[in-house]
Amino acid sequence: MTTPTQALSDAGVSIWLDDLSRARLTDGSLKALIEEKNVVGVTTNPTIFHLAITKGHGYDATLASLAAEGADVERAVFELTTADVADACDLFAPVAEATGGVDGRVSIEVDPRLAWDTAATIAEAKKLHAKVAKSNVHIKIPATVEGLEAISETLASGISVNVTLIFSLERYRQVINAFMTGLEKAKANGHDLSQIHSVASFFVSRVDTEIDKRLEKIGTDEAKALKGKAGLANARLAYQVYEEEFSSERFKLLADAGARPQRPLWASTGVKDPSLPDTLYVTGLVAPGVVNTMPEKTLEATFDHGEVTGDTVTGTYADANAHLDALAGLGVDYNDVVAVLESEGLDKFVASWNELLADIEGALASAKTADAKGA
Repeated sequence: MTTPTQALSDAGVSIWLDDLSRARLTDGSLKALIEEKNVVGVTTNPTIFHLAITKGHGYDATLASLAAEGADVERAVFELTTADVADACDLFAPVAEATGGVDGRVSIEVDPRLAWDTAATIAEAKKLHAKVAKSNVHIKIPATVEGLEAISETLASGISVNVTLIFSLERYRQVINAFMTGLEKAKANGHDLSQIHSVASFFVSRVDTEIDKRLEKIGTDEAKALKGKAGLANARLAYQVYEEEFSSERFKLLADAGARPQRPLWASTGVKDPSLPDTLYVTGLVAPGVVNTMPEKTLEATFDHGEVTGDTVTGTYADANAHLDALAGLGVDYNDVVAVLESEGLDKFVASWNELLADIEGALASAKTADAKGA
């Protein structure tokens, strides 16, 4: 009997897990998800690393070693996060080999405090790529205005990129342009385009969270009837953009040189509103050539009772546009919504990163104290 996750894979959706930790790598649980639930990649972000490193004792020995070497907090975080990503790359290497590098990818994000600094982002991306030193790593770069050039220049260096924190259709078009510009430069630089991979992480549930809050405030029956639908509508229109841009003459020239399209990746697919189906952002966004990166809770719900009925995106564009028009008619400002979401998304990642640095600084101090007492 075909499982829902197998049905997703058969429909052209790559399932990536939105979580990584030392424990997942050592206890076999990540390997089991690959073998049993069709997981073919993994993503991380500052919040995930903060939770992973500060929960339990899986990093104690490494922290003690780093403390003994006199490592500062920035180096400690760099060493801990890149070690997990490198090991995950090894775990997913057979998947990468079997798919020509399309899947089997592991993503690591640049320091989120650099999101508004183009040059520093480029330098950090190259540093992370060199440290992990695995062909199936993706470097995550936020899709800020300043990040667009960093995306192009990182790709131009032959480095695969996961573009993150995309909320608006306009910014998504800019991301695709940055991707193609990067590949054009990579080609001019003599890189093999078939070895450069990219995904564009388009966020879903947070759109509903912000818009539904505004609809609730409006309070009319008409407003309430529109709740819980904007996230799918926005993402489906993003897929229409993907279809348009990657059937263009500009991309055909790149494809002829070996380039692969930058795949849309559905991010933020955990349902926040308990009144909505818990697999909404999975079963409602099935289309060929996409990635869905799920927190484990969403993956388990999908495996348990997800109803995969084939493509649920192609052919929905008129309805999706009508939904966004209806929101505008009620005074919900799309441009304001996506600007708020980008700002909040970056603020959350920066806050998580700062918390991680503070926690690691404390752990290093404790390890030094314990070492001194032991001596």
